[in-house]
Amino acid sequence: MKNIFKTLVFALVALVTLNINAQTKEIKTSKSSLQWVGHKVTGKHEGNIDLKSGNLIFDNSKLVGGKFRINMESITCTDMQGEYGDKLVAHLKDGDFFATNTFKNADFVITEVKVIDAKNYQVTGDLTIKGITKPNTFKMTVSNNSAMANIKVDRTKYGIKYKSKSFFDNLGDKFIYDEFDVNVNLKF
Repeated sequence: MKNIFKTLVFALVALVTLNINAQTKEIKTSKSSLQWVGHKVTGKHEGNIDLKSGNLIFDNSKLVGGKFRINMESITCTDMQGEYGDKLVAHLKDGDFFATNTFKNADFVITEVKVIDAKNYQVTGDLTIKGITKPNTFKMTVSNNSAMANIKVDRTKYGIKYKSKSFFDNLGDKFIYDEFDVNVNLKF
């Protein structure tokens, strides 16, 4: 019993010490950017999406955590203008893709950080899209009050199966790859 009590006290002291040294840095959403890129056999489409809020947590200048909220209703297309760009954005917002009328936000919460070197980290976190939460791991570079990452997301893990070769046959060259990219550039 005495050892259990000592272990609990030690854990509590370690947690309090981490919180004393931890520094939360709010993300400057107006100076940060998220660019998405979706790939298909015959090309790609790309656009932007707004970060609604976010922060990174540091302990003695080392990344240890953070969380982000993404405004799914803000999705845009930058490679097509006019009618076709508008149609693509409307389709991305409907039920075939992100269903933004129901799921207005996506969230990412960092659950684990491994140091690669002074500026680079392997970040793992829980990504929630359309109410479905799955883990995602990627490399993040942090320096000079900025953080950058290139994240791959398998859309089918979040119930987005539209024109996925993993679920539908006979799509020919009309299929869309399951993974899309999100290029992240954060300022804090």
